[in-house]
Amino acid sequence: MANDTRYWFPAKKYGWGWGPPTAWQGWVVLLASLLVMAWAAVHLLPRSPGSFGMVTVGTVVVQLIICYLKGEPPSWRWGNDR
Repeated sequence: MANDTRYWFPAKKYGWGWGPPTAWQGWVVLLASLLVMAWAAVHLLPRSPGSFGMVTVGTVVVQLIICYLKGEPPSWRWGNDR
């Protein structure tokens, strides 16, 4: 059964931001982000903590941009908006 979800990342029910992915593309993005940070922790953190920090910040920024572009529009939610 095909998943015709419009958004990769739905808005959280409470608060501001996005919840877990609802489309396979969102799961791929999330997994790739986690793999990049795990690689950086193993290979960069012992030798160069500054490089590890830059890779981590860059990964988080890219993840936030993708969530903003492919997720529901962010807004503060109180749980009864839908």
